[in-house]
Amino acid sequence: MNTKDKKTNKSQNLIGTVIAMHMEKTVKVEVGYVKKHPLYKKALKRTRSFACHNEVSGIEVGDKVEICQIRPMSKTKHFSIVKKI
Repeated sequence: MNTKDKKTNKSQNLIGTVIAMHMEKTVKVEVGYVKKHPLYKKALKRTRSFACHNEVSGIEVGDKVEICQIRPMSKTKHFSIVKKI
């Protein structure tokens, strides 16, 4: 499956950092975002990690990558790496 041939939804493209590479074609990517508190309006930093399918060569822990949403490949894998930034 080539990730460049896929049609991607722009709203589902996320940029994150690779935090783990424990499996052969799966990496964990951590995406950070800012959310406002509903009552006090203070900006809160939040992170979320995704299991991503990896067919891009040269990915290491600590790299910034762009990921996009795909069909479910397993129980936890719903994203794929598009490119290394």
